[in-house]
Amino acid sequence: MAGAHTTTISIGYVAALLQAANVSHDDAAEPFAQAGLSAGLLDDRRARLTETEFAALYRALALALDDEMLRLFSRAFRHGTLKFTCLALLDAKNLMVALHRWSYMSRLLREDLHIELHTDATTQRIVLASEQDSPPSKPLAQDLMLKVIHGVASWLVGQRLPLIRVDFPFVQPLFASDYQALYPGPVFFKQAQAALHLDAELLQLPIRRTKHELNEFLLRAPEDWLFVRPREACLSQRLRSYLTERLPLPATAESAAVALQVSTRTLHRRLAHEGTSFQRVKDEFRRDMALQMLTKSHAPINTISTQLGFDSTASFHRAFRGWTGDTPGAFRGAGATTR
Repeated sequence: MAGAHTTTISIGYVAALLQAANVSHDDAAEPFAQAGLSAGLLDDRRARLTETEFAALYRALALALDDEMLRLFSRAFRHGTLKFTCLALLDAKNLMVALHRWSYMSRLLREDLHIELHTDATTQRIVLASEQDSPPSKPLAQDLMLKVIHGVASWLVGQRLPLIRVDFPFVQPLFASDYQALYPGPVFFKQAQAALHLDAELLQLPIRRTKHELNEFLLRAPEDWLFVRPREACLSQRLRSYLTERLPLPATAESAAVALQVSTRTLHRRLAHEGTSFQRVKDEFRRDMALQMLTKSHAPINTISTQLGFDSTASFHRAFRGWTGDTPGAFRGAGATTR
């Protein structure tokens, strides 16, 4: 269990993506089926998808809509757009040249949103900008475009790029906690522009990929870079990794601080900066683990309770009802008809 990826994405995020793409419940049925899922999950506000399930659903939607960005922009990203974008960047000397080239290409191809680069002494900002008379971009369009930029840039240099912060101009959505799994850095809402902030020195990294490696990257997209991994992530994601390794033993903020090599005070301060807390990360981690174990295994509920470090099955029932509104048994029974 320790090596398993337990990150999940809420059905609220998925529903918002479908709404932004103008995909109805009925039209979503076939892409869901191709991803091995039931569109009935959209009716269950408690449902969550694993990263593999979400990536498979995204690929099915992109194919059905003939748009790699799911109709989120005024002009479609036809299949092959990502491939030819990457081909144009592969022979760049370093990441700085590649990003400047991408910025120039974005102005040629798009009117509603393009890439701008702003550099100061230590920080590079990759900004999504639009013309003043252009209608505002959809929030999910800005989100996915930043994910594409970060994912492709990371792939080009052969390492996941750490982020100082991520900015979005829209208000915090109900599924804001999902962004902790999507970006390796703290996310802030109601900012001036959508932007990625990273260390300016990273732009000197050489491009390490070749055309030969591109097809495999495209075949797996967006799975390889959609979610962050614990080793590259902000402190909340590293904490999730520690909690995985700690199971079934109980974990405290003090024991986590020792394992993560920070003081307890620093742990709380940095988690607060990332918009979360020790108890929230712990609760969301155990929730994701519980949902995965209830839907993917036939383990008895008391066994799952013990594996998740609860001191009693009754405690597990109380916590699970707080997360989902149901008991573990009722959730498992309902899940058999929808997943």
